[in-house]
Amino acid sequence: MAAILPYSDVNIDLAAAELRKGSVVAFATETVYGLGADTFNPEAIAKIYELKRRPTGNPLIAHVVDLASAKRVSTGWTRRSMNLISACWPGPLTIILPRRPEVPAIAAGGYDTIAVRSPRHLLARSLLYACGGAISAPSANRSGGVSPTTAKHVARDYADQTDLMILDGGPCTLGIESTVIDLSESKPVVRRLGAVTIERLSELLGPIEVDMPVEQSSSPGSSMRHYAPTLPATIVNHESLAQDLAVAGRAAVLCFEGSIFPEQHFRLKMPQDSEGYAAAIYDSLRRADESGCDRIVIERPPHQHGLWSAIHDRLRRATTA
Repeated sequence: MAAILPYSDVNIDLAAAELRKGSVVAFATETVYGLGADTFNPEAIAKIYELKRRPTGNPLIAHVVDLASAKRVSTGWTRRSMNLISACWPGPLTIILPRRPEVPAIAAGGYDTIAVRSPRHLLARSLLYACGGAISAPSANRSGGVSPTTAKHVARDYADQTDLMILDGGPCTLGIESTVIDLSESKPVVRRLGAVTIERLSELLGPIEVDMPVEQSSSPGSSMRHYAPTLPATIVNHESLAQDLAVAGRAAVLCFEGSIFPEQHFRLKMPQDSEGYAAAIYDSLRRADESGCDRIVIERPPHQHGLWSAIHDRLRRATTA
């Protein structure tokens, strides 16, 4: 099984040395755990795609510690983008900008643009400081599967990789991926909903267009079936929950307090608030997947605004056949 190492200065230095050698390292961020390699090492980047079984046209996010590091991998920094990172970095906002030619194309899925973000998590920032460069990383799960929010999630996904180093930074506090906004064109466009809400971006930039591709694109995490468990999963309205669960078989049910249905089903109570729900969603989907049930049923959250819009996006992708 992959090696889980606690967050310490010694282990940060060990991980940084591995990255400089061209190895892949899994590490905690505030959103989900990432599977990282040196952005400027195309052979190391290729290992990520191989380990994840990820299509090579699906771009990675270049994680950087600050604006100076961001400018080493991207161009096109304007007052608009500077104002945006002043308000949102470090944090769960990924920005798509033109890629510098010295950055290997494989790190950006072959596109002329690159996705960049500066994480908030102290472990991720310590690793970036120790490396002195950019770390390209998608979520540290097998491609299309449920994103990992603990080191144990990563270790289970890569149980066959005995040489993979996993830096344990504890459970991810946000638990849902970064928002991706495309600033490579004249008009800002959100390509993936995430932890920074549309309402917040509108406060900073004015009206925001949302155009989320359903096929491979220059934005990470754009495939329609994504963040998905292995068991078949469906979303059901509160009013229909008991009726849906009255049929034969046993289901793992992600539900809210007070939901009533037959006792034979496996109940996973979800938080009522959006921040708590986002932090719990992937762990709950993984627990449901490992419950021994026949299927997963998710009670549809009744709210749509703010962070709930990103939660609904993840639930749709998790339940797309």
